[in-house]
Amino acid sequence: MSAPFSGPAGACLPPSAAEAPTIGPQGFAGRVAFLAAATEVASTARARLVARYGDAPPEQAAVIVALGGDGFMLETQHRFLGRNIPIYGMNCGSVGFLMNDYHEERLLERLAEAQATVLHPLRMIATTADGRVEEALAINEVSLLREARQAAKLRILVDGKERLPELICDGIIVATPAGSTAYNLSAHGPIIPLGAALLAMTPISAFRPRRWRGALLPNDAVVVFEILEPEKRPVAAVADYTEVREVLRVEVREDRSVSLTLLFDPDHGLSERIIAEQFTV
Repeated sequence: MSAPFSGPAGACLPPSAAEAPTIGPQGFAGRVAFLAAATEVASTARARLVARYGDAPPEQAAVIVALGGDGFMLETQHRFLGRNIPIYGMNCGSVGFLMNDYHEERLLERLAEAQATVLHPLRMIATTADGRVEEALAINEVSLLREARQAAKLRILVDGKERLPELICDGIIVATPAGSTAYNLSAHGPIIPLGAALLAMTPISAFRPRRWRGALLPNDAVVVFEILEPEKRPVAAVADYTEVREVLRVEVREDRSVSLTLLFDPDHGLSERIIAEQFTV
């Protein structure tokens, strides 16, 4: 969901509330925290921006400005997940799909004019072979991946109903709309517009059924993967970069009790980027 950014509290206004007061550029003065990836380019950019605009402690900031690429943006999102601090990324990396263009000028004005996109992560609940239950949140995707030379063998249930009794594959992905352009896209999964309220389920190198290309699911679906022949075909579950090995059962669902807000320049919204990516050749 995209809407005008209503100010430092990170609240998002629906289109009908567009007349509500918003904060001006001076409201951000001294209230921006700059974080940089561990690269020379990002560190140099941070030093220049701090000299120009100052630097607030992250816990006291109205907004976080993340300097790096998409990987650093994902790291920053996890660091502040659930704390309702909006994050505005500027690209100092390679891909930068989730980042705005890097410009030092008019930063406070850009923050005041930015559009907010509210995202909800996936919650992974993984049960391991030794009986442990591990939970983790994923902003991009939850992946199941084979651990050894044998292909994984999975049973798939959606909302308690068996949908695929046996899938033999290298792995499978459940991706959010924001994550649909990441690992999911590399595995030939669909790109999902943010407002579609869908999740992508995409197999990785499916062997049987060979022609199955995955599914689009409503975002309130509860997905369960059961690992078949786990001793012969061990499987790991990964929520973004939290890995749980030798799993027997993995449940995935969207967690709407947790949210994060990303800020984008009006002509560079995430919804527009997702649409444009589908026409890239």
